Amino acid sequence: MGKRYKNALKAFDRQQNYPMDEALKIVKSNAKAKFDETIEVHFRLGIDPRHSDQQVRSTVMLPHGTGKTVRILAFVDEQHEAAALEAGADIIGTDDVINKIRNDGWLEFDATIATPPMMRKVGQIARILGPRGLMPNPKAGTVVPPDDIPRVINELKAGRVEFRNDRTGNVHVPVGKASFSHEQLTDNLQAVVDTIRGSKPESQKGSYVRRMVLTSTMGPGVRVEAAI
Repeated sequence: MGKRYKNALKAFDRQQNYPMDEALKIVKSNAKAKFDETIEVHFRLGIDPRHSDQQVRSTVMLPHGTGKTVRILAFVDEQHEAAALEAGADIIGTDDVINKIRNDGWLEFDATIATPPMMRKVGQIARILGPRGLMPNPKAGTVVPPDDIPRVINELKAGRVEFRNDRTGNVHVPVGKASFSHEQLTDNLQAVVDTIRGSKPESQKGSYVRRMVLTSTMGPGVRVEAAI
């Protein structure tokens, strides 16, 4: 642990659960790295990730965005390429791009979208995209008809974030940058909390959110009173 991290630990009690507003202030005040740190929220859920009916996967529109420029790779057929680029897609998933991903491990993009007919081609690189959360998926709203491509691109650029639980039942979601105002971070965080609340599987029993923690890229985690 570096000196900055150790000093941050002195500012709060790591074993205490803080009200969300107070926890956010602590995390923001401790984000003192030389770059604009990302503020993230982590949920320890009471789901059994081994069961398909207890998976938590959804998207959330952050009112103030993520503070990050989102590079989008669009898998569309030739007749819809121009519309995708005009809407803001950064890369078109041509055969050359697919080969570059498959052969060279090229992954210089942050999100992908696709039309249903293109999923056969995308399937060639599913083993590369899937583990990195980059595989287009109907449940996440990233496999859509051609007419919906501009809308989805706009949403992704504006701050739509996809999340899903990992194999241990945890969910990790960015809520903005340390440079955001307290009000902006509060709005984004509340949007995430509301979406997590609405994503509770019907088959899940007992405590749903067992722990909620806020942290910055280089800072320690602060426990939050999870009213979910």
